[in-house]
Amino acid sequence: MAEGFAHSMGWKAFSAGINPEEKISPFAVKVMDDVGIDISHHIPKSVEKYLNENFDTVVTVCDNANEFCPTFTGNCNQIIHKGFKDPYLAKGTSVQKLKVYANVRDEIKNWLEKLNLEYE
Repeated sequence: MAEGFAHSMGWKAFSAGINPEEKISPFAVKVMDDVGIDISHHIPKSVEKYLNENFDTVVTVCDNANEFCPTFTGNCNQIIHKGFKDPYLAKGTSVQKLKVYANVRDEIKNWLEKLNLEYE
């Protein structure tokens, strides 16, 4: 979801996880579609794909990533961490899970909008 918002704000962004799923969550696709952002074509990737790349900024968005993310060996000007609840861990009915995803989506959106203002 963060990559989708970052792209919509004009950022060149790459998303990766420490334990990526086989495919993107249909709940994430749905809640992002609800705000007009299509992430259905996104493919989960391992962070290992990017460890030797050069980035201006590396952003981690879950506590798990901040705690267990491998060390980047490429150049990076700054690392920013903002922990969000992992909606994938949500329990309950589909409606309850969608609500969790939507809440996390909104938290990510609000945070990235503030961050975006800092870098304009």
